[in-house]
Amino acid sequence: MLDLLLAAVALAIALSLRPWRVVGSAGPPWPWMALWACLPLVWGVDRYVGLAVVQPLSGAVLLMLLAGWPLTVLSLIPVALVTGVLAGLEWVQVLQRFVWLGLVPATLALAWGGLLRRWLPHHLFIYILGRGFIGTALCTAAAGWLSGWLHGSPPGVDDSELAIARWLAAWGDAFLAGMLVAIFVAFRPQWLATYSDRLYLDDDRPPEP
Repeated sequence: MLDLLLAAVALAIALSLRPWRVVGSAGPPWPWMALWACLPLVWGVDRYVGLAVVQPLSGAVLLMLLAGWPLTVLSLIPVALVTGVLAGLEWVQVLQRFVWLGLVPATLALAWGGLLRRWLPHHLFIYILGRGFIGTALCTAAAGWLSGWLHGSPPGVDDSELAIARWLAAWGDAFLAGMLVAIFVAFRPQWLATYSDRLYLDDDRPPEP
C-alpha cells in the first residue's frame, strides 16, 4: 500500500510539472536515452541469473542528474514495465522495483542536491563528488535498506547479506555515475539538467575589451 501511495503522489507531481516542455524538439541527450534503454537489463539481473543475492543497479540517480526529477519519474514507468515482462515479475514486484530502484533513489538524490547547494560552496568538485559520486552511493544504499526493512529479504537471503549486497551495488552505481558526471561536466555540461557553469564555475577571467 505504501509503494502504491508513493508512486501515485510522485507521478501526480511529475505530471503537474509537465517536464516534456523543457526537453525540446531534439529530445533528451543520447546518453540519457542509452541509459534509459539499458535499465531493464540491470533492474532484473537477479531474476535473469537466478540468484537473489545479486542486487540490481539502480541508475536512477544518474538519470535524474541528466534529465531532472520529473522527467526521470515518468521515464521509469516503462522501465519497470519492461523489466516486469523480461524478468517475469508480478505487478506487486514491478511496483516495488519502480519505487525502490527508481523513485526513492532519484527523490533522495534531489533532496541531497538541495542540501549541498544550501550548505556547501557552489564548486565544481562539490557537484561531481557530492552529487555524482557520494550522493549516488548514499541515496541508492538508503533506498535499498529501506526497501529491505519494509519488505524483508528474498527467500534464501539473510538480512545482513542483503544489506551488504545493496551497499556494494550502491557503490557500483556511484562509480558509474561519478565517472560519467565528471566526463559530462568537462566536455558536455549541457547534457546535465542539474548542472550549470554559471552556478558551479567561478569565472575569474578579465572582461574582454
